[in-house]
Amino acid sequence: MIDSTYPKSFASDNHAGVHPAILDAMAGANQGDAPAYGGDTWTAAFEQRVKEIFGPQAEGFPVINGAGANMVGLGLMLGRYDAIICPDTAHIATHETGAAERLLGVKLVTVPTPDGKLRPDDITSRLSALGDPHQPQPSVVSISQTTELGTCYTPHEIAALADTAHAAGLRLHIDGARLANAAAFHSCGLDAITSAAGVDVFSFGGTKNGALAAEAVVVLDPSLARSVPFLRRQSLQLASKMRFISAQLTALLTDDLWRQNASHANAMAQRLADGLTDIPNVSLVHPVESNAVFAQLPTDVAVTLQRRYLFHFWDKAAGIVRWMTAFDTTPEHVDDFLGDLRKAALG
Repeated sequence: MIDSTYPKSFASDNHAGVHPAILDAMAGANQGDAPAYGGDTWTAAFEQRVKEIFGPQAEGFPVINGAGANMVGLGLMLGRYDAIICPDTAHIATHETGAAERLLGVKLVTVPTPDGKLRPDDITSRLSALGDPHQPQPSVVSISQTTELGTCYTPHEIAALADTAHAAGLRLHIDGARLANAAAFHSCGLDAITSAAGVDVFSFGGTKNGALAAEAVVVLDPSLARSVPFLRRQSLQLASKMRFISAQLTALLTDDLWRQNASHANAMAQRLADGLTDIPNVSLVHPVESNAVFAQLPTDVAVTLQRRYLFHFWDKAAGIVRWMTAFDTTPEHVDDFLGDLRKAALG
């Protein structure tokens, strides 16, 4: 149980509540009976909105959580002896308890990167196994947007990865749990870093951006879409009362609510980062490009701060912590946190 005396959490955007407009959308869907498993008008509206944003070829499928979205999306593109190329910090490699290996039966071929971002050369460096029956066959490149280090791929960088992957006969997948934050950072549309960049399949995250257990798998290759209903069911990601998920996702994709929420979270992270400049022995570890701030500070200072605030060590031995902001983080939350951090740092 969380102590009610804790102020605003800086541990994760998953700790935030639900945006009022999304609660209203769920209430609007709570009107009498409706067909189950996606046969409702709210899901049809979401599917249409996906086509409007990502192109007529795009197919959107609501699911329950981000790890499940990854398993469904990746599973569409993998065979029994295939492998996924991904950064060594990727969520599928570090925080999904081996789900890809266990559930999909594939090998993860990880690449160390200083900023969490793959480059085209990272893909080509892992292709020597192609055609060798003694080795798993690279079939998919998977990246996170934003990365697990809070950095963001540009549209050009994603297009270069897609071109490299496709030239080798591979497909490109994006774990888009914080896709909105990346688009907000680059001041571009969601399509600019997905469909327009040549991505094959991606997840669109709602939960970290003001929704409640609402994610989606978006398939941009029509040849893959026909398998989603079956794989989604087999992967335990088919919600019976799907209208409540679809209503949330449609609300996020209406009037740019996704951008408003993500832009605000990003701005609060930047405010936090800017406030560190005059605090002794505290320094940024990675560029602040989304709603994540990675900082290095004395361990005793971090532990003192944790007596009042929720946040995680990223690397305790190195004194690196991760602070996350959300759509409902206020400037006052950030300033109070900075004030307490300054007191702890000054002893």
